[in-house]
Amino acid sequence: MFIDVHGHVSAPSELYAYKAGLLSHRGAHGRGGAGISDDRLRAALHEPNPSFGGESHLAHLAAAGIDLQLISPRPYQSMHSESPAFLVDWFTAETNDVIHRVCQLEPGLFRGVAGLPQSMETDPATWTRELRRCVQELGFVGAMLNPDPYEGTRQPPGLGDRFWYPVWEALCELDVPALIHSAGCRAPARESYSLHFIQEETLAVIGLLQSSVFTDFPDLKIIVSHGGGAIPYQRGRFAPGALRKGQRFEDNLRKLWYDTCLYTRDSIELLLKAVGVDRCLFGTEKPGTGSMRDPETGRWIDDIHLLINDIEWLDDKQRTQLFETNARELFRL
Repeated sequence: MFIDVHGHVSAPSELYAYKAGLLSHRGAHGRGGAGISDDRLRAALHEPNPSFGGESHLAHLAAAGIDLQLISPRPYQSMHSESPAFLVDWFTAETNDVIHRVCQLEPGLFRGVAGLPQSMETDPATWTRELRRCVQELGFVGAMLNPDPYEGTRQPPGLGDRFWYPVWEALCELDVPALIHSAGCRAPARESYSLHFIQEETLAVIGLLQSSVFTDFPDLKIIVSHGGGAIPYQRGRFAPGALRKGQRFEDNLRKLWYDTCLYTRDSIELLLKAVGVDRCLFGTEKPGTGSMRDPETGRWIDDIHLLINDIEWLDDKQRTQLFETNARELFRL
């Protein structure tokens, strides 16, 4: 069974028109709603999309043999840095409701991963109300956490800071994992939002591993998107500092989990060797950024399952761990 832990909802344009309306009237017209019919939700899944290489969301999953995909909000749409905070609350809740309805329309194919209303005008304890609603009332199996709610405009506290402890407490209480995934990156900025993802995930790994978070929350389950940013590739840089403290950086890396949302075989292979197959989960972000054909191979660039299958040293047990059992156990599926 192929369980993809890194997917994002494909929603119709009405959801983003709703967002545009909120931003234009700044709440003066009330919360309202996106008013999306079931037919429009189905169309967003079934109809070919030019952003996905001319294929539909469901066609991509079927061609890749994905049996179950965990879907979260499209990160760059999250608008965590907008003001006032209730706009972030309203849009996050509306998006989570859309995800829930998509899961109901395609039972067995999708499970929800909650977006959090991460406005820095409110404190993290208030964000956890939406997390509890999604897990306890809507049946979601995890949360997506943005380590930079300012979206590049200011410096947020690092993930090792006690600022984040209410979120860690709620995740442990609910026994669900968090997927670390940055969101937008607002101008003026030196990087695109896609590069911002990798930089923030890199900072997230170091911030967590150089803190007391896993001492204070030994049951906390954190997955880092896109293979852990740059850290597995640069792990030797941090090995001497860990040795000076009587630790092995390789052991510290294994306090986290990592998805395989990397678009070359050698990158995935390096990740597996750096952290261990048992700390990695099959993730594709399909359809999305990687949904283009590689002109050399004819494959979709985000056909992660084919890249994993190309790694000759993996045995059958390890492939099953990657594709299924690691995710099943971590998310209690």
